[in-house]
Amino acid sequence: MSVLLKLWLRRTHLILTLVSGLFLICLSISGAILIYAKDIQQIIHPQYWTVTPQSTPLAYPVLINTLAVHSKQTVTLLMPEQQPTVAWQAQLADKNYISVNPYTGQVLLKYDYYSTLYGFTMAVHRWLLYQDADGKKPLRNWVSICALIFIINIFVGVYMWLKPKNRLKRLVIKPKAKLRILLYQLHTVIGMYLFIPLILIAFTGMAFHWKDETKAVLEFVTQNNVETRPTAPELEVPNIINGDNFAVAIQNALAVFPEAELFRIYLPKKASDPVALRVRNPDESHAYSWVWADQYTGQVLQSYDASKANLTTRAWNFKYKFHIGDFAGFLVQMLWLLIALLPAFFTISGGYFWYKRHYKYTF
Repeated sequence: MSVLLKLWLRRTHLILTLVSGLFLICLSISGAILIYAKDIQQIIHPQYWTVTPQSTPLAYPVLINTLAVHSKQTVTLLMPEQQPTVAWQAQLADKNYISVNPYTGQVLLKYDYYSTLYGFTMAVHRWLLYQDADGKKPLRNWVSICALIFIINIFVGVYMWLKPKNRLKRLVIKPKAKLRILLYQLHTVIGMYLFIPLILIAFTGMAFHWKDETKAVLEFVTQNNVETRPTAPELEVPNIINGDNFAVAIQNALAVFPEAELFRIYLPKKASDPVALRVRNPDESHAYSWVWADQYTGQVLQSYDASKANLTTRAWNFKYKFHIGDFAGFLVQMLWLLIALLPAFFTISGGYFWYKRHYKYTF
């Protein structure tokens, strides 16, 4: 590598870090916290987020009606949990949430979603907390831009490692080396060993905001299309006068995929909306299958089995679980915690190297 090219790459590496560094540190730390934020909530306030298991939870219609009576509001969303010791969550018509004991219907806590540790940290991680008067989150794009800059910076770093000779000999960490040398070795070695998951995690993070663009990249790489999920059917007016068969609708909807785990129940917000169940089939990484039912007749209107989608669609659906490291047990989650902190480490150590090169006699 020529001296001029080496200098240009270092300056590019530095400029990209200066442009996005502080934001990457923020995203790095908040991402690491998000991995265990719900667990931390349960440890700090178990009375709000955990329950004592009993025989079976209340039937879904009974629980929904009980919550509506206690809160004096319509329930718009119910979020069951698979773990018997974890409280269920529900959303009310006023957009607030409640944590509930599914065995008794007791309301444990009413809260604004973004006032919790998990909700607050997620707001920091996804849109840096800023929300304008219209409820829009313009900094979401900046978060994605920072992730894109991070990906570019990784490629620059990998190229700088590839060009000189003795590449493999430089993949060594000497614990007894001086601080500057040790940090440089850690910066280089960890970056080279983990640059692929780092790129993929950053890319899947971008997919939360830049869906069309990242989906187009995936479709180009796989040479296939991501399937479009069917839209929710709309109820015909004559059905509305037939009375309420909500319990039957839930029962029939659950029977469509008998081996699936129930993830969400979306209650109708207007008379022509059906009941919607989001479920996770056995071959899915996350809940992307749906069933829609008529709450007036109890009839199942439509269903969508995401486990039978093509590989491109399933890869696209896997992005959420991959991004948070929740797909292969405790060890992968711990690895993802380490990886989440790496952008902060790279930014700080990179700034340290630059400072020592230019002010090496200051200390």
